[in-house]
Amino acid sequence: MENKIWTLCVLVLVIYCSLVAAVDERPRWWTEEEEGGKEDDKWPFLLQDSKHVVKTDAGDMRLVRGFATKFVRSPIHIGFIRMEPTSLFIPHYLDSSLILFIHSGEAKIGHMDNDELVEKSLKRGDIYRIKAGSVFYLVNTEEGQRLNVICSIDTSDSLEWHTIQSFFVAGGTYPASVLAGFDHSTLSAAFNVSEAELGKMLMRQSHGPIVHLSDSCSPNVWSKFLDMDHHHKVAHMKRTAHINKQENVQVQKPKWSIRKLLFSIFGKAGEKMGSETTPDSYNIFDRTPNFKNDYGWSTALDGSDYAPLQHEDVGVYLVNLSAGSMMAPHMNPRATEYGIVLRGSGYIQIVYPNGSLAMKAKVKEGNVFWVPRYFPFCQIASGTGPFEFFGFTTSARDNKPQFLVGANSLLHAMRGPELEEAFEMSKDRLEGIIDAQRESVILPARPEEVDGSGEETVGTMIMSLGNEMVMQFD
Repeated sequence: MENKIWTLCVLVLVIYCSLVAAVDERPRWWTEEEEGGKEDDKWPFLLQDSKHVVKTDAGDMRLVRGFATKFVRSPIHIGFIRMEPTSLFIPHYLDSSLILFIHSGEAKIGHMDNDELVEKSLKRGDIYRIKAGSVFYLVNTEEGQRLNVICSIDTSDSLEWHTIQSFFVAGGTYPASVLAGFDHSTLSAAFNVSEAELGKMLMRQSHGPIVHLSDSCSPNVWSKFLDMDHHHKVAHMKRTAHINKQENVQVQKPKWSIRKLLFSIFGKAGEKMGSETTPDSYNIFDRTPNFKNDYGWSTALDGSDYAPLQHEDVGVYLVNLSAGSMMAPHMNPRATEYGIVLRGSGYIQIVYPNGSLAMKAKVKEGNVFWVPRYFPFCQIASGTGPFEFFGFTTSARDNKPQFLVGANSLLHAMRGPELEEAFEMSKDRLEGIIDAQRESVILPARPEEVDGSGEETVGTMIMSLGNEMVMQFD
C-alpha cells in the first residue's frame, strides 16, 4: 500500500509540473517587454493600447492599436469617434482607409469620390467606407444626441506602424491646414488672391478638428455652409472658381474663403448627391441574421454583400448572445478577428495551438479584443443579461468558421474509427459525448461557467486527477 501511495505522489508531481509548464508556455513572439508587468496586460489578446488622436469640447477620436511586433504590423487598428450634438469633424483626409459603423446617433458624411462631392445620410447600424486619401467631413446632425462611430483603420498604407496621420485641408491656428505649410507667395499665386486674404482664411479657425455648429460655439462659416442644400453648395463652389483677383480682395465675408478652399481641394462637384459608382451605406441591422436560435443570433457581412469591403479586404460581424449562452468553440480559417463589446459583459476564452489556455478574460462594454487566425476561441455571455459585440475580420470573403463543438461540429463530420483511435475511446462512448449537445453555433452555457465560479485551476485539476488515480489503485 505504501508503494502505491508513493507511486501516486510521484505521478501527481509529474502531472503538476507538466500542467504548469503547459499553462505558462507562451508563443515564440512573446517577450517580457510586451508583458509590461501589469495583470491586465499579461495577454496580448485584449487591446488596451488606447490614445486620443483628437480631443475637443465638441468631440474626440480615440485609437486602439492592433497587436504588432517589431517585425509584423497589425493589419488594422480600431477607432472610436464621439461627437456632441450638432458638431462637425472638419474636412481632412487620412493615410488609411476607414470602414465606419454608426453605433448610435445619425450623421451626414461628405467626401470626394471620382472628383465629385458625395454626401450621404447615415443612421444607426449603417456601414460605410472612406478610402485612404479621400477628403471627408462628418457631421452629427442630431440636436439632442451624441454620435458614436466605430471604425476599422487599414494600416497597409499608413506612414507609421503604430498610428495614423491626419491631413487637415481646412483649419487655422488649431488645427493647422496643410495649405499653411506652403510658401505664402506660392500659395497666393496658386489661389490667385493676395497674401493678406490668405492670412484671413488660414488664421481664423482655432476651435480644433471637431467643432460645434451653433453660432455661440463655432465660426459661422461652417454652420452656413452645411445648412445649404447640396445644389446650392455646388453652385457656390462653381461660382467662386471664376472670381478674379480684384473681386477676391473686395470680399470680406469669411464664408467666401471657405467655399473657395473647398472648391480648390474638392475639385469639380457633381450636380447630384453622388456618382452612380459610389455605393450606398449598408445597414447591418436590416440584414436577416445568418444564424438564430433560442440562445442568440449572429450576422456576418462580406464583400459579396457590400462591395466596398472588398477594397480593404475586411469583413464585418455582429453577435448577440442571450444571458448565459455561448458562441461554441470555433476557429477562423481565413481571418484574424477583432471584436468590440457593445453591450453587456461576458468572457473571451482563447486557446494556444499546444492545447493550453491562452486567455480567459472578462470583458465589458467598450473593451476591444482580437483573436489570431486559426486560434480556437469562444465567447460566453454572463448571466446578468445579453452580451452583444461587433467587429471586423481581415478577409472580405466568407470566413467559414469551423466549429469544434456542437451539433454542426467537425467531430460530427469526422466521426469514425480514425477519430475513435485518436481519442482512444470506444465508438459508443465517443458518440455519447459528441451527440450530447443538440444545439449548434450558439449554445446554452452552464451557470457556473458564466459567473466564473466554475473556473478550473491547476490545483483543482490535480486534485481531481489524484482522486481518479486513487480509485484506480484501490
